[in-house]
Amino acid sequence: MPKSTDPALVACPHCGALNRVPVERLGAAPTCGKCKAALFAAKPIDADAARFDRQLKGTLPVLVDFWAEWCGPCKAMAPAFAQAAKELEPQVRLLKVETDRVPDLARRYGIQSIPTMVLFAEGREVARQSGAMPASAIVGWVKGNL
Repeated sequence: MPKSTDPALVACPHCGALNRVPVERLGAAPTCGKCKAALFAAKPIDADAARFDRQLKGTLPVLVDFWAEWCGPCKAMAPAFAQAAKELEPQVRLLKVETDRVPDLARRYGIQSIPTMVLFAEGREVARQSGAMPASAIVGWVKGNL
């Protein structure tokens, strides 16, 4: 997270525009200066490579769930990941990357098992966890690694 006096740089989940938002206003339903859409919806964003890269340019920490449609544990964890988004946003951005649809990202980050969550801060990987987790464990793991 940026210093409390610095504005957060938040990538719009719709158009990708970078928005400066005072940290104290993150929870006040900010909207994109370009497309006017809400910057936060309290749910994970499905990401392709371009959307993924754009979100990492922001200053918010980014939690990514690498998953696949055919993976039973991935599907079982999906509701927990969605619940974690409700608890972690707007301080953390949550993304879902389907590895079969975006294999280049899975290769770039060496994803060898799914589900795998990767936590990024300031554009760099800071923590990684494989295996399904309940929402409370996801939230605790993120907070413990930031």
